[in-house]
Amino acid sequence: MLVGYARTSTAEQEAGLHAQERDLKAAGCEKLFSEQVSSIGERSQLSAALEFVREGDTFVITKLDRLARSTSHLLSLVELLDGKQVGLRILDFGGGSSVDTKSPTGRLMLTMIGAMAQFEREIMLQRQREGIAAAAAAGKYKGRKPTARAKLPEVVALRAEGLGSSEIARRLNIGRASVYRMLHPKAVPIADQKR
Repeated sequence: MLVGYARTSTAEQEAGLHAQERDLKAAGCEKLFSEQVSSIGERSQLSAALEFVREGDTFVITKLDRLARSTSHLLSLVELLDGKQVGLRILDFGGGSSVDTKSPTGRLMLTMIGAMAQFEREIMLQRQREGIAAAAAAGKYKGRKPTARAKLPEVVALRAEGLGSSEIARRLNIGRASVYRMLHPKAVPIADQKR
């Protein structure tokens, strides 16, 4: 059985998700798992798909970046699939070619391309850090606007109602540590206290 997995990072990428699903169906996938979540987020549909596949199945994705966030992550997923005797097929492996890990050549290509993709990402992040440092030195970079701090009035109001930090954080969808910092700005974090 061909089992497809589609993923986009955000809900705004609806068209991209539909395109992946279309391509997976066209490739003959009988079962599809899809989700809209960051590659570093909790990917429940990926977990469900990996649980679903059985010996002899082929796990199909449209592109490598829809599945793994690093070469080591990719190789661990391939190892998990190998353990279940499930192949991995990538429909678009660059230049319109596809790769199937059921062949030794396919496995070699997958490892090499995975390493190159990770290398590209690391170079891009390095350039980004250098650009931010240059902008900061020129006084043009201020950093991102604090998101939790904008909810200070709501935090204070909920505290006045008698709610604890955890409940306030849950209701406002912000971190508990952010709530604590807003309510106790002069407190020294436990990690910074001397023993």
